[in-house]
Amino acid sequence: MPDPSVFPPTAPPPRPVAPGLYLVATPIGNLRDMTLRALDVLAAADLVLAEDTRVTGKLLSAYGLKAKLERCDDHASARAAELAIERLREGAVVALVSDAGTPLVSDPGFVVARAVIAEGLPVHPIPGASSLLAALCIAGQPADRVLFAGFLPPKSGARRTALEELRTGRQTLVFFESGPRLADSLSDMAAVLGPRPAAVARELTKLYEACIRGSLADLASDPRCQAPKGEIVVVVGPGEIEVASEADADAALAEAMTRLPPGEAAAEVSKALNLPRKPLYKRALELQGR
Repeated sequence: MPDPSVFPPTAPPPRPVAPGLYLVATPIGNLRDMTLRALDVLAAADLVLAEDTRVTGKLLSAYGLKAKLERCDDHASARAAELAIERLREGAVVALVSDAGTPLVSDPGFVVARAVIAEGLPVHPIPGASSLLAALCIAGQPADRVLFAGFLPPKSGARRTALEELRTGRQTLVFFESGPRLADSLSDMAAVLGPRPAAVARELTKLYEACIRGSLADLASDPRCQAPKGEIVVVVGPGEIEVASEADADAALAEAMTRLPPGEAAAEVSKALNLPRKPLYKRALELQGR
């Protein structure tokens, strides 16, 4: 077996890096998660736009790379966009990185990418580490339909309002959260979303990586979820499909028929309550007295 410390002993040769803006994913904790293609781009970059130049400087140093660094955080995005466009028009290679993971995913860079696209200049993704995808892989929840909701509002009232908008969806939900707010967020999720299965993934790819699984209510009271340290991703499974009762269907039909003819009312209620249209149309006619 080859020595893993030097793997791969051979690798596909690097290709020339053409001028353009490259959105480069960087490790979320383990430096060996850096891709060979990302290293090629950073080595060739005439300019690297970084969320924090100090963090990126340490990353480049770990791989023996040097590059001209410019800050690109929420406050400097407009200036970074102007600089990127200026250099790209000169035929430069410009890389954009966040502190960890994939740029633009709840990280700065959108302003730059959108401005470059608007100018018709080339933009390339350099995929790699992502805490969103890493957590989704180990959460044990369906990954065929997923909604990434990012960070919820910090205050409970606004947070519950945001969760209410997601309550009726039938997909797995993924959130980012901070340690101090985690327990309160889980409590609000349990109150609004109901008894769904979930997972709390923390410190992914790092020494103290952990994934705690259980219902939202159980996780909210779990001591391990009380202000833990580290970066946190919460994955919430899809809710159960609620079957409307006959009384619910009748009430919805009666209301809809104050505005619509029976056929259209049946179609509207069918979509709203996830019920077949034909029986609803028959019932609508009965309620109308036909």
